[in-house]
Amino acid sequence: MIKLKPFKAVRPPKEYVEEIAARPYDVLNSVEAKAEAGEKSLLHITKPEINFDPIASEYAEEVYEKGKECFRKWIENGWLMQDDTEKYYIYAQTMDGRTQYGLTACTCAEDYESGKIKKHELTRKDKEDDRIKHVDIQDANIEPVFLSYPDVPEMNRLVSAIVETQSAEYDFTSSDGFRHQFWIVDNPEHIERITGIFENVAALYIADGHHRTAAAAAVAKARRTENPNHRGDEEYNWFMAVIFPESHLKILDYNRLVKDLNGLTAEQFIDRLKDDFTVEKKSSAEPYKPVSLHNFSMYIAGSWYSLTAKETAYSDSDPIGGLDVTVLSDLVLDRILNIKDLRTSKRIDFVGGIRGLAVLGDRVDSGEMAAAFALYPVSMRQLINIADAGEIMPPKTTWFEPKLRSGLAIHLLK
Repeated sequence: MIKLKPFKAVRPPKEYVEEIAARPYDVLNSVEAKAEAGEKSLLHITKPEINFDPIASEYAEEVYEKGKECFRKWIENGWLMQDDTEKYYIYAQTMDGRTQYGLTACTCAEDYESGKIKKHELTRKDKEDDRIKHVDIQDANIEPVFLSYPDVPEMNRLVSAIVETQSAEYDFTSSDGFRHQFWIVDNPEHIERITGIFENVAALYIADGHHRTAAAAAVAKARRTENPNHRGDEEYNWFMAVIFPESHLKILDYNRLVKDLNGLTAEQFIDRLKDDFTVEKKSSAEPYKPVSLHNFSMYIAGSWYSLTAKETAYSDSDPIGGLDVTVLSDLVLDRILNIKDLRTSKRIDFVGGIRGLAVLGDRVDSGEMAAAFALYPVSMRQLINIADAGEIMPPKTTWFEPKLRSGLAIHLLK
């Protein structure tokens, strides 16, 4: 049911891959990207505002043109080269001794339009429009979308056989300590088998990259409309993704900090929490980490607390209502602190679990924040169930790590 195809990737020669590979455009601000970008870094293409001094607005027309110019320069310099035949690629990432193996392939824009590639987040029009301009002017998917699917044992066995019998084309450790490996799948039998396997997969799920997915589909639709000779097999009908089996992925916690207690003292706030939570003050100065769903960690007034939601305070029969981000939002952020909209409120901040819990305590102790809350991570099964139900997760629910490294493969739309 899922349409997948190999493609002729534009990618670095081995000797340049470590210099070119970069973190995704949306995990760095412009100042960080400029400081991190070496001469050959893909950041010059994905965040072209860093090529200006001072750094330009990322939405300026000359910035989009500069990205196109850099992409062309990288190809002319031989820093990026296109494969001569269509291939699949296997991309492995290793973090903390755990390796996840994904398939780099082209997925069909029509599968997104029809709902076979399922989302769990809303997109913002300004960010979607920005990605549309990048895709359109570059004539390429420079960075992949991060997708998942329920495990298929046959696919797992095939990937294992390939990586055990072939040498990796790329194998390097990035500055954050994560290992990246990349294999080329050019055996015609393997290619045919992979395509066939995914014809029996009912759906793919967006893990990360909702704006990139929406933008790729929008560009495909526009070009389909503009082309009087549209056939359906043009490259613009496809966009690049790295697709991981569900069991390989681990979602990290996505934690919250609030700037004030809505006029309450710390003691009054804790008393209010007791209406819906069992509150336990921890004697240790070490950060307390949630141990299960509906158990939260809180840091306030120099101490760590365990908060366990009472069973009468939530409903696990509701896939959204049973999420811990919803429980915290409804019972604490909204009911007590009067923080209504997580997307627009200036009284709340979010910290991905990769940063650890100590940073939460540090920001409260500094006086910048009044309290911090750590959540138990969402599971991939929860994400899939919500997407299958056609529901949308609250903002800042999932944090995937490691992030895909950009620059290992690029898909041209022509």
